Amino acid sequence: MSEHVKSFAAVDLGASSGRVMVGRVGPESLELTEAHRFPNRPVRVPEGLRWDILSLYAGVLDGLRAAGQVDSVGIDSWAVDYGLLDADGALLGNPVHYRDARTEGVAEKVWATVPAAELYAATGLQYAPFNTLYQLTAARSTAQLAAAERLLLVPDLLAYWLTGEAGTEVTNASTTQLIDPRTRDWSHDLADRLGIDLTLFAPLRQPGDPAGLLLPRVLEETGLSGPVPVTTVGSHDTASAVAAVPAAGERFAYICTGTWSLAGLELERPVLTEASRAANFTNELGLDGTVRYLRNIMGLWLLQECVREWGQPDLGELLRAAAEVPALRSVVDAGDATFLAPGRMPDRITDACRESGQPVPESRAEITRCILDSLALAHRRAIREAESLADHPVDVVHIVGGGTRNELLCQLTADACGLPVVAGPAEAAALGNVLVQARAHGLVGDRTSMRRLLARTQPLRRYEPRGDAAAWCAAQDRLTRG
Repeated sequence: MSEHVKSFAAVDLGASSGRVMVGRVGPESLELTEAHRFPNRPVRVPEGLRWDILSLYAGVLDGLRAAGQVDSVGIDSWAVDYGLLDADGALLGNPVHYRDARTEGVAEKVWATVPAAELYAATGLQYAPFNTLYQLTAARSTAQLAAAERLLLVPDLLAYWLTGEAGTEVTNASTTQLIDPRTRDWSHDLADRLGIDLTLFAPLRQPGDPAGLLLPRVLEETGLSGPVPVTTVGSHDTASAVAAVPAAGERFAYICTGTWSLAGLELERPVLTEASRAANFTNELGLDGTVRYLRNIMGLWLLQECVREWGQPDLGELLRAAAEVPALRSVVDAGDATFLAPGRMPDRITDACRESGQPVPESRAEITRCILDSLALAHRRAIREAESLADHPVDVVHIVGGGTRNELLCQLTADACGLPVVAGPAEAAALGNVLVQARAHGLVGDRTSMRRLLARTQPLRRYEPRGDAAAWCAAQDRLTRG
């Protein structure tokens, strides 16, 4: 390998699978290959829904072994969830899954101390029942939290096991609802009022900071030769994915697609207005002092759950059949918490259509088309509202992540938004992870340089808007009236 090309392992953990990717980066080159992919299957135990964190860690070790010698390792994952460690640094049970029911009704208890409007003005985070703040409030009287000496968000926990060094990466910390997005530091006053001990958290780290070296036992288990550094990346997978949006200029919106759709803008400062709170937009921290101003939409979770209920039919055939179904016959609110929990998704979709007085989709293709139309409609609404609330016009929509492989969803999003859509890269989170490592090692420059490299080296597809814009307006009106 050329001395001007280095190799980086990106550990990228999603809600349904994990992967270890290897990125090879040079001044004019960026190549990504998959070393290892493994399932992420939560487990329901008597006390609730839990992540199988030991299985995930084993997958990481297997992936590093398959990756071979690398110059650095970076870790990103989903947000909000955490592990608790005792005074000896031992894990106190499997991390609770954000879809666990323990946070039901907890937000109202928090708002009784800090009203929702005041909470938003302090943290800029949209309401979601699983935010870490609500999880910690739900756990307040538990033996585990009483015994805890350290709290580590999931990617920081895995980095701790690899290196023995503890830190809290700031883009992921911003999803706890305990960070002030203006100062990019903890909101100590808020935590004090809510009885949350911020000393549980390890010191904040920034993307690009060193996070330690792989421990000798990790080197032995993976077959790697030390020293191998772990580099802090945007450890919230959406932060890494937005870093890999191949945009030119600033007038763009992004949609990070997968289990969730995260639709929004990259801004220089947060939007903390009451109108922004009412519209349920969030201000999460991004790379280089940026803010990810976005709305969480239920995403392809709706389709994933239906496919699971249907016994895993061929997805390509399902999407081809859905493309033949008349457009916008029935739509649902893809942001409705009704669809958050697993199970019975096809029935819940049809029930929502029936209750809103729309035609009830009957076949699998009709339900699939309803889901995709609804997601495109939710993308449209989120981007238009973000433009207005942030006073930030948009000329193009970039779709990154696994949803880029769903051509029908990409075209429907272009149609709904009335804007061109550029789809790709599919492995945006892993690429953003790799590029932050490469930048820390001197191989790439600023965000603009990173994005130019992505645009030159990654396959992208452009979708132009088509069809009747009025039909999308009418479909939105139906949902609003419902």
